[in-house]
Amino acid sequence: MNIKEIANKKIIEYRKKLLANDFICTNIEEKQYNYEITATKNRVKNKLQVYFGRKGIRNVIQGSTSSKEYFELNNIIDNNLSFSFQEEQEKTFSEYIGTDETGKGDYFGPLVIAGMYVNEEVIKFLTQLGVRDSKELSDPEIDRIAKIIKTTYPSNYSIISINPDKYNELYQDIKNVNKLLDWGHSKIIESIYKNFKTKTIIVDQFSKTPLKISTAKDFSEVNFVYMPKAEKNIGVAAASILARNQMSKWFYAKQKSGFYVLRGASSEVESAAKKIYLENGKQILEKLVKLHFKTTKKIFED
Repeated sequence: MNIKEIANKKIIEYRKKLLANDFICTNIEEKQYNYEITATKNRVKNKLQVYFGRKGIRNVIQGSTSSKEYFELNNIIDNNLSFSFQEEQEKTFSEYIGTDETGKGDYFGPLVIAGMYVNEEVIKFLTQLGVRDSKELSDPEIDRIAKIIKTTYPSNYSIISINPDKYNELYQDIKNVNKLLDWGHSKIIESIYKNFKTKTIIVDQFSKTPLKISTAKDFSEVNFVYMPKAEKNIGVAAASILARNQMSKWFYAKQKSGFYVLRGASSEVESAAKKIYLENGKQILEKLVKLHFKTTKKIFED
């Protein structure tokens, strides 16, 4: 039995234990370097990942380390976890550039990447402003907070919005969303770093591969920190708000123009896109959606 098969066997065993203890578990997903499931109890979600590689098997929990569900999950699987990843997440940074993106999983709309430089003074201001992960905020709250951030710290942030027509053109050449994100995050970092020569850059992790910019000579002394759910760091949370705000502007504008565009990639989104295609034609649809999604093929085949 090779290491990958052992990892698969382990996560199957973990899932059985969790189900037996009233956790609701997703099916096991196989990623490039790990197997993973999401375990939910009392509406609290934790992700369990079993990594396999040259250094052996490493188990990781992603979730709120202060929740009782987190500790229960940990105890159920016999405390057989490596917490190096969580420990890195728990570090606090007093000065850094944080980057995040939105739109990667949305059929309609642009891919938006944003970044924000923070220090102790900015962190204090953002905390008082109520900045947190944009997914926890309503659209009006996001719009209000984004406006204040932009007015108060106009040189601390940068935003790139790749609208669908440009996105489709770039994807046609690159054929890889993560490469597009690498380019976008790198551009954001370069833009902010010109004004703020920080020693730390925190990136909301979208790939196991480090950003190309991290190997550039100008960034040889910069510590790049990659972490899933990096929005727990307020600078990244601010970036996520700026990105969501920019995304919302696109949706507001299109809806005002009479197009029924929706976030996500659900069956309802597919129906909305199909309606636009039938009423306005392929050329209009191509300016509103990311064509490489499977949804496109379904619409054209139907």
